Amino acid sequence: MNEVKHIAIVLDGNRRFAKRLMLEPWKGHEYGAQKTEKLLEWCKELGIKELTLYAFSMQNFNRPKNEFDYLMNLFRDNFYKLKDDKRIYENKIRINVIGRIHLFPEDVQKAMKEIMERTKHHDKYIINFAMAYGGREELIDTIKKIGRKIEDHKISAEEINEELVDNNLYMKDQPDFIIRTGGDHRTSNFLVWQSWYSEWFFLEKTWPEFEKEDLINCINEFKSREKRFGK
Repeated sequence: MNEVKHIAIVLDGNRRFAKRLMLEPWKGHEYGAQKTEKLLEWCKELGIKELTLYAFSMQNFNRPKNEFDYLMNLFRDNFYKLKDDKRIYENKIRINVIGRIHLFPEDVQKAMKEIMERTKHHDKYIINFAMAYGGREELIDTIKKIGRKIEDHKISAEEINEELVDNNLYMKDQPDFIIRTGGDHRTSNFLVWQSWYSEWFFLEKTWPEFEKEDLINCINEFKSREKRFGK
């Protein structure tokens, strides 16, 4: 039976959910944030040690200004809220933000960096927020990082292998499986390197409609799948 340690989720469908409620599309992100808070409790209850959430892609920078500004306020407020959440400290949860976070407004970056600094020594659970993230962009940044090490004569080109790439990514951990909500059946540039052997689940439900029962169903389905690893 496959053990589940690390789950990744593409948080999709917030805007469509809001439209169904006859709200402005960006209001759906608030419902999505509330669902994410519940998700953290579910994962703790189910013994999931690591969670990676695709919250804001590189392509999302092209959203209309009013939606972008709404999202930036939401991100800043929620990261500061996390910083003061006693559960983060009681449960030793480490918070990481992976991606090109230097592209965010200064106040949003500050909120992200503060929670990462405060939790960097926590070792019981890990939550990775993929922000200003793209899998292809991650690989480009990794190649540049390795290239600089070659230029500085710290390594040679002959030393490049999978382990070296792993150690220079934003995040080296590989999810056991990935859930995408919202009805689309594509990977959308998420964890291009890390997901090479992850199982995928594509759900029709939007992210705000996702429930604990859906998570349990995915876990049970994953455990029943046979992983052949090329055999």
